[in-house]
Amino acid sequence: MIAVTLKQLWYFDALAKQRNFGRAAKACSISQPALSLQIKELEALFGAPLVERLPRDIRLTPLGEDLLEKARQILFSVDELEDLVRASKDPLAGRLRLGIIPTVAPYFLPTIIAALKSKFPKLDLLLREAMTATLIEEIQEGGIDLAVVALPISEPALTEYALFEEEFVLVRMPMDADKPVPSPETLRTMRLLLLGEGHCFRDQALSFCQFGENKPSELMEGSSLSTLVQMVGAGMGVTLIPEMAVELETRSADVSVARFPRARPSRKIGLVWRRTNPLSDQLMQVGAVIRASRDGEV
Repeated sequence: MIAVTLKQLWYFDALAKQRNFGRAAKACSISQPALSLQIKELEALFGAPLVERLPRDIRLTPLGEDLLEKARQILFSVDELEDLVRASKDPLAGRLRLGIIPTVAPYFLPTIIAALKSKFPKLDLLLREAMTATLIEEIQEGGIDLAVVALPISEPALTEYALFEEEFVLVRMPMDADKPVPSPETLRTMRLLLLGEGHCFRDQALSFCQFGENKPSELMEGSSLSTLVQMVGAGMGVTLIPEMAVELETRSADVSVARFPRARPSRKIGLVWRRTNPLSDQLMQVGAVIRASRDGEV
């Protein structure tokens, strides 16, 4: 009888994610030799290699790929079982794994942390910043419990809980402060600075400017909203940022901020989690606390 432990499956899953023994060991908070020993014991149980050891990373063997699929199903079920136990006892205590997108994290995360710690002092909040596609995948695989993202996600397996809606503002050079705010049509003719591929905020800004599927020729990209604002200050173009980012990002940049007079671009921020999560009722409470904190009620 094969006696595979949950710990071995957990280590194997981490190795598959990190593709490197050193990074996987760090993620699991154990030494690299200890992780390597666990993987070797797992391979001995199956009587065949699970990973191909390369100079700088690893690659799963066909058997390893098959095991990974089953291992993640098992680990996912164990996580849901743990959540079910929590839901029957003290549901808003212990670990809560929260993901958040980069265009929200620096500006709203301190408020979220303060509100949740105040309302649920026994909650152990674990945070994960990543782009939307990564967070949705991790929710579906059980890697995180819920995430703060831009809605809608329109995924039937997920529950969406709206938190608030905010407008986008135009950031441009100070010398342009008294000029009329350009229309979406005019913006299409200007040098527009946007986030790179994969950021939902980029797609929302492009949609407002009505570019459709044609990528603008004068588009320049930055890795963060902070970088975009600094690029504007350096005279490289104009950009759009969400309202929540204005105070922090314009503090150290010589720029001007303008609101659009009509057809104002905006986004809806909310929470998403698996519909099957046993803690759904409790996550609704978490959402209510976060929404109240945004409205200044916490």
